[in-house]
Amino acid sequence: MTTPPLNALRAFEAVARLGSFRAAAGALFVTQSAVSHQIRNVEDWLGKPLFEREGNRTRLLPHGADLARSLAGSLAEIEAACNRARNISQALVIAAIPSIAMCWLIPRLSRFRTAHPEIEIRIVYAMHGREVNFHDVHLAFVFSKGTPTIGAYFFLGGQSVPVCSPSALARLGRKPETVSDFLALGLLHDGTQPGWSNWLSGLDSVDEPGPAHAPTYEGATFEDFNLLRAAALSGQGVALCPKAMIQPDLKSGGLVQVSQRLQDDGFNYYLLSSTTAAPLVTRQAQVFRDWAMSEREDLLTTD
Repeated sequence: MTTPPLNALRAFEAVARLGSFRAAAGALFVTQSAVSHQIRNVEDWLGKPLFEREGNRTRLLPHGADLARSLAGSLAEIEAACNRARNISQALVIAAIPSIAMCWLIPRLSRFRTAHPEIEIRIVYAMHGREVNFHDVHLAFVFSKGTPTIGAYFFLGGQSVPVCSPSALARLGRKPETVSDFLALGLLHDGTQPGWSNWLSGLDSVDEPGPAHAPTYEGATFEDFNLLRAAALSGQGVALCPKAMIQPDLKSGGLVQVSQRLQDDGFNYYLLSSTTAAPLVTRQAQVFRDWAMSEREDLLTTD
């Protein structure tokens, strides 16, 4: 059997990655008809189509999507090996807000490095509320209200739940049900007190109604989520924390969820991709993005 048409496979990977024949042609500095010809070469070699065609519209078939994912990793590895031989190193720069970095990314990072030792990575902080400079960053984990407009992939939900340590719960002697129960536990704030005011205003209390005018509740305030989480883990009170970020603490028993009612302010976690990176880094970014999306599945399926 003849070897696969490598140039044609490269063109196919570009079409799958960029989403159109026109974009692939621009990235490869060839005409759109040349890309179409290369795609036909791949399909002839495989003996079956890679796209479902409806008029001028095409949709990648499942086996085509699987081939594209494999090619992205292989082409990135080939380019990385060639650059190493030329003594050229280009790291994949990933920015992450502190909550994602500490609670999700860093604990899993060794698995990615084991699976893809050819990809050099650099982790930097992304600051919540500040725009990411994609001149220096290739991927970014952010916490955003509404979907960001450029290169955005939904990553995890940002809904919060009330949690405290087992020791704090033991001091109360029961799961909190009323506003006074939560006040007795001690409220821990995340930098803006309306979070607790909004949550408690909708509480179905056993012995008292929720506050009619959403008052401001006292309690320690923590500007960074990791500080808030540490305070809750150490038994200092009850905190509203994004459930996706504290799943390991809930599984280990370090934190206890004391109510099923969610606080949803419209914020979610997104993974953003640069649209101007060099081809090698773009392929490496796709490999990382596919890995990250796969790694998050345990959090998406956890009750």
